Amino acid sequence: MIKITFPDGTVRDYKAGITGLELAKDISPALAREVLSVTVNGEVTDLTRPINSDASIRLHKWDDEEGKHTFWHSSAHLMAEAIEQLWPGTKFGIGPAIENGFYYDIEPGNGHELTDDDLILIENKMKELASRNQPIERREVSKQEAIAYFTKKGDEYKLELISELEDGTISFYSSGTFVDLCRGPHLPSTEPIKAIKVLSLAGAYWRGDEKRKMLTRVYGITFPKQKMLDEYLAFLEEAKKRDHRRIGKELELFTFSPKVGMGLPLWMPRGAEIRASLINFLTSILKKRGYKIVATPHIGNVNLYKTSGHYEKYGESSFRPISTPQEGEQFMLKPMNCPHHCEIYNATPHSYKDLPLRMAEFGTVYRYEQSGELHGLTRVRSFTQDDAHHFCRPDQLREEFKSIIDLVLYVFRLLNFNEFTAQVSLRDPDHKEKYIGTDENWERAERDIIEAAAEMNLSTVVETGEAAFYGPKLDFMVKDAIGRKWQLGTIQVDYNLPERFDLTYNGSDNQKHRPVMIHRTIFGSMERFVAVLIENSAGKFPLWLAPDKAVILPISEKYNDYAKNVLELLNNSDICTLIDERSEKIGKKIRDNELKRIPYLLIVGEKEEQTGTISVRRQGEGDKGTMKPEEFIKYIKEEIKREIAV
Repeated sequence: MIKITFPDGTVRDYKAGITGLELAKDISPALAREVLSVTVNGEVTDLTRPINSDASIRLHKWDDEEGKHTFWHSSAHLMAEAIEQLWPGTKFGIGPAIENGFYYDIEPGNGHELTDDDLILIENKMKELASRNQPIERREVSKQEAIAYFTKKGDEYKLELISELEDGTISFYSSGTFVDLCRGPHLPSTEPIKAIKVLSLAGAYWRGDEKRKMLTRVYGITFPKQKMLDEYLAFLEEAKKRDHRRIGKELELFTFSPKVGMGLPLWMPRGAEIRASLINFLTSILKKRGYKIVATPHIGNVNLYKTSGHYEKYGESSFRPISTPQEGEQFMLKPMNCPHHCEIYNATPHSYKDLPLRMAEFGTVYRYEQSGELHGLTRVRSFTQDDAHHFCRPDQLREEFKSIIDLVLYVFRLLNFNEFTAQVSLRDPDHKEKYIGTDENWERAERDIIEAAAEMNLSTVVETGEAAFYGPKLDFMVKDAIGRKWQLGTIQVDYNLPERFDLTYNGSDNQKHRPVMIHRTIFGSMERFVAVLIENSAGKFPLWLAPDKAVILPISEKYNDYAKNVLELLNNSDICTLIDERSEKIGKKIRDNELKRIPYLLIVGEKEEQTGTISVRRQGEGDKGTMKPEEFIKYIKEEIKREIAV
């Protein structure tokens, strides 16, 4: 007999060898119909695997992330089986579950090149296979047997994966005619998979290495009910409407040019206006909070980044060093602003009375992202961070950290970023070689973050292995309007760079002491922040951020001169305004300018010219009446004040 401990603390005795599915049946037949996987002593596993010793267990249904992951992982195998039956000889890379659905990287058999027309063929074959209620079975195999199987199939991708595994840790899963190298977990059978959609194709380099072969990545999603799939597809349609790349092009906010280079965004006037408004807004807040604004070059001597550790730890994702005519001299496009800020700190002596010193910069940095990972403004090779570094005494750390949390929450409330997760990102204790610094410093920094977040009553989740190489951090993962999560703000505690750069201050005892360094961003990457902002607002920005606050619409050409007088008055009052002088009917002008998401439409005709007024129309709200231009200026400025007074 073994003891099984349930999530509510209940302990029951069962025969050794009982499975998660049998436990679910013992609790309730209804639960057994809905359960998808089980966590046994912290490991998510198949419902059909026997439990042979005392264990704490948790059963997962569709609403659990673990349940969805198992469902979609099994669906990836189902898709692979369908593809193999349609195109025998297909070679398979990896096929994981992802946040929404799954994919499989493949090299189609017989030289076939997949097109969008093939998606429906794969989908229909998946439906046919799922309806057979095929069992999904696990089998542990030796390394020799695994190599023999995939050698016979001629699948070099699986053979490469097997070469990296230890004998005794390898398992196969089979479903119908398809056998795959996989650690699991999986559903007991294909029966729960009721609704299927094969979504799209993309290219993906094998192992993410652009020097390796380009495979075809097939994306799909499945659900236990057709209604869920219908809702998801409607959600995808809304996502297309909100895609920041589409809206950015429509509103002429930003562009990319192959002549400039992949992943290097070009801000057009209207986009640059939004960017500048965000920078000016945050800068004014920072100055009130005692920050000092600094500016640093876009490049630095390679030795600077060797000192900081970025050269070693960021080498793979940095642009290659730039050699100068002077022998042995090399520079790098900066991957981070922090080493430069350390040198600014070191330029002058500091007393304990000077701290905390808060140093801020909107600094542009450069990372060599793989071309296949570039995506609009969310993944680029050049981006600007609203970067700041707090240099403080150890006794000041907790309050400094809490003050930054307060600032992040203020900005998120202002911009309606209400759905976010505060993630405590810790180092991976099994791979300490990825990080710099002593165990003592890491343990102290991790404790500082966890306790500061608790004192702010901030609900957090912990992710091991997500720390920066120089210290743990508190990441703010913001959910956008279509459900994806993006890391925007981050706060990082660092005891290591102050040591590497020999940063000191004179203490009250007249001795040299080491400051603690806090790295922080509020927006994060300006590019990514604007992308999320575009998609959350569908391009209908709050008034204070709208690049054009109003557009004047003369009813006919006769009133263009009056419209120009109003235009000059508004622009001179810092209300960025346009004029639509086209010889179109007023109804068309209204429709066209509403599509441009301009907040206020100001209509002028004979009556308005005679009375020195404008007829005001608010985007999405309709007529607001007639006002003198001076009244409108006051009206619009009051609205902006209300928007930013959170």
